[in-house]
Amino acid sequence: MRKAPSPPGSGIRLVAFDMDGTLVDVESSWAEVHHHFRSSNEAALQAFLHDEIDDMEFARRDIALWRQSEPGISLRHLERILAKVPLMPGAKELLSALKRRGVVTAIVSGGIDVLAHRLGRELGFDVVLANGFVTGQDGRILRPRIRVPIKGKEGVLRRLQQDLGIPPGSTASVGNSEIDVGLFRASRVGVAFCPEDAPVRQGASHVVEERDLMQVLPYLE
Repeated sequence: MRKAPSPPGSGIRLVAFDMDGTLVDVESSWAEVHHHFRSSNEAALQAFLHDEIDDMEFARRDIALWRQSEPGISLRHLERILAKVPLMPGAKELLSALKRRGVVTAIVSGGIDVLAHRLGRELGFDVVLANGFVTGQDGRILRPRIRVPIKGKEGVLRRLQQDLGIPPGSTASVGNSEIDVGLFRASRVGVAFCPEDAPVRQGASHVVEERDLMQVLPYLE
């Protein structure tokens, strides 16, 4: 569905980005950790998709699988694993262009905050919202901390807009999957970047097929 033309003089002041599959060239930061430990969370994923478990329990099961290989898993372990995750082509250039224009940039992701904070530092994001962990004094992971419910991104973005005083009419969002359609609903411009399913295409105002984030820039102007 194409959205109505924007009113004269209205500009994009906030751009919210999904992380996994959008800012980084991997499908899932959680899955990257599983790949490292050669574990699989497919059973938990299916239970979550069928609403049998919530985000907290989904993440608890992930941690339990990691502990089978690394009983004392800590944030340092995750930092080493996720340091290898590559940026999506064009990410640095796109963020630089937005920063030059004074646009507020945010990550709104159900992914792991260790990676999101790395991107925040490398790319200069103003706001980083992702899911993390409660740790002990020694840095060991104790339990999950859910900041961005996977199926609740719209509410997270709307709260951020209220905090920043930036309305949906001055917001754009970029994502690649069906769970990012909530971001699009809270934005005037929604860009489906290399979309992985039909719902994200249908929910977006624009679609970019090339794996180059700079191709998104014209839609944010």
